Amino acid sequence: MIFSDALNHNSMIEGIRRSGAGRRIFRHNDVSHLRSLLAAAPPDCPKIIAFESVYSMDGDIAPIAQICDLADEFGALTYLDEVHAVGLYGPRGGGMAERLGLAERITVIEGTLAKAFGVMGGYIAGSAALIDVVRSFAESFIFTSALPPHLAAGASAAIRHLKASSAERDRLHANAARLKTLLRQAQLPILDTPTHIVPLIIGDAHLCRATSQLLLEEHGIYVQPINYPTVPRGLERLRITPTPHHTEEHMTALVAALADIRDHLGWPKAGLAA
Repeated sequence: MIFSDALNHNSMIEGIRRSGAGRRIFRHNDVSHLRSLLAAAPPDCPKIIAFESVYSMDGDIAPIAQICDLADEFGALTYLDEVHAVGLYGPRGGGMAERLGLAERITVIEGTLAKAFGVMGGYIAGSAALIDVVRSFAESFIFTSALPPHLAAGASAAIRHLKASSAERDRLHANAARLKTLLRQAQLPILDTPTHIVPLIIGDAHLCRATSQLLLEEHGIYVQPINYPTVPRGLERLRITPTPHHTEEHMTALVAALADIRDHLGWPKAGLAA
């Protein structure tokens, strides 16, 4: 039986569905609800808790240590999606579990070779026995073509670099903090997140799409609009993720453009900001 956080990404949801296992959905980051579901399951039923470290829509962080404690108590395996954290957190870029000193408590860690590593593909990390089982029995892995050599080489080089260098991580987090400050000063409605993900809540699907379109057409800036069903209706947003290479000029231009478009389209000032 798989116990899945309610806000897990669609790719995880599809994997859980296709596994054929029973599934229970616990409220987002709600450890008490997860405990009640684990306690209600048959004691001899194999259990997996599947969750993310950094959630990409709200930019919040899972209570990883508490979930690991529950896994120990109920004899469950843990499956942690670190896709939005690898390369960006931890002393060697291993992700949020590494940053918190919890990586050794996780059964399976999933990561990506895209996003921070800038290539494509992905991986899971776990014990040698577990990886051998997946390699031997997972049909979707067995019948997937390997990465082309140049992509594998690029991913390997990126990982080696970010394991040794924290300069890019430091600039990323400094830029994220600076951008949040600028957006708040302009009374733009961002969620208060502890991560590099900066959700700007517009609250209307048409205004959200129009904002993204005007940003691109009139200001040469592309920011992805996020609408239902990825987020609930009424919480449509732009998901802004600064990089280490954005400058102060880039960020002030973005904020000025957003303020101008907000005044033009009439979406609200910061009522949801914190």
